[in-house]
Amino acid sequence: MPMPWTYRHATKEWHAFLSDVKERLCLDSDNMAYTAVDAVFQVFRRRLTAQQGLDFASVLPSVLRAIFVNGWDVTKPPVPFSERSALIKEVQQVRVNHNLTPGNAIEATAWAIRRCTNKQDFERVLARMPTEARAFWHIDVDDPKELEQRII
Repeated sequence: MPMPWTYRHATKEWHAFLSDVKERLCLDSDNMAYTAVDAVFQVFRRRLTAQQGLDFASVLPSVLRAIFVNGWDVTKPPVPFSERSALIKEVQQVRVNHNLTPGNAIEATAWAIRRCTNKQDFERVLARMPTEARAFWHIDVDDPKELEQRII
């Protein structure tokens, strides 16, 4: 079996994703963008079972997959989803002394993830999750082409 594309081109995928996130969040540094994405992932995965989280991570590019599972204590039971405003506040509280994450972090991360994942695989995984999990990653765009996979 050949090496999976996402492993061979991990750096290229990561830089493209990070560029998208920085642009959508109007952030200046890779570190600030990373902190925002990591916080969004932590907030989302707290609401999943281990199996749901692994299913979700399996459709992410390799670096995002690693970030998603890094440090996750799967022995803690999932917590319920909250209103979007509460989720944003929770995102902004992750590493609060180093977090300059703006209020559109979830939407910006969702936008960038949709541009770096296979749409069918991503939607298939989300379809098996609770409604609130699907809503977490939902974004509205004027032109669906805007979300086409950027690197194939």
